[in-house]
Amino acid sequence: MNSVNTNLGAQVALQSLNRTNEALSITQKRVSTGYRVADAKDDGAAFAVAQAVRADIAGLTSANEQMGSVQGILDTTLSGLNKVSDTMTEIRGVLVKLADGTLSSSQRTQYQSQYESLRTQVQNYIADATYNGRTLLTTSTGAGGGNIATTRNEQATLYTLSAVEGATSLVVATAPTDAAAAASALASTGDFVTKMTAVNTALNTFGSNSTYLEAQMSYNKEKLDALETGLGSLIDADLAKESAKLQALQIKQQLGTQALGIANQSPQGLLSLFRG
Repeated sequence: MNSVNTNLGAQVALQSLNRTNEALSITQKRVSTGYRVADAKDDGAAFAVAQAVRADIAGLTSANEQMGSVQGILDTTLSGLNKVSDTMTEIRGVLVKLADGTLSSSQRTQYQSQYESLRTQVQNYIADATYNGRTLLTTSTGAGGGNIATTRNEQATLYTLSAVEGATSLVVATAPTDAAAAASALASTGDFVTKMTAVNTALNTFGSNSTYLEAQMSYNKEKLDALETGLGSLIDADLAKESAKLQALQIKQQLGTQALGIANQSPQGLLSLFRG
């Protein structure tokens, strides 16, 4: 229908241009943010899921950071225990000599002095096995010791490492005063064997703890990769596709603007001006 009061061509051109501008705005947003779903207005359901996944990612990242700190404590503890174990080997050699009943008084005194020096080294290794003020070789919380509970996943599930009282359970008694006392320390239930067994047990326990944490952190990293991949599939924009679409819409916008200008200059529009 031709009408001098209504410019149908201009109306159609304007509607088309508005649709193009809306599509162009959406595409520009996707290109600039890199997201197909940047906020709830884009896709409420997908955005809600994305936020939940982001929360899981944040939780896993924090868990790995905490376990990394605990891993430092464990590494320090194991380093100290390895030195204690090496020193205990030397102490055994001295004890065997002290168990010899043919030693002279001066020889026994020299070996006792050597024994005490090695015993002091063990005590120092235990006391120095601290990381950021924390240690697993004392149960005294006042000295930075005690059990350590760390989060292992995004649900904050705890994994507990039990501390040992190293000063009493890992340190041998003072130097034996005679051959019989030295031989007794080396017996199957003697002081040296008991303490050496405790050192080996601690090495095994903390070594297992370390292996567990390394495996858990590795698993968390793999899970993070999977979550981030899934999140990308859900909300990331296909930038190659969106860039091509952007160029097409920009051209369409230019053509739409030209079409609207032509429609506004049509005879219908001019007649409308005269009759207005």
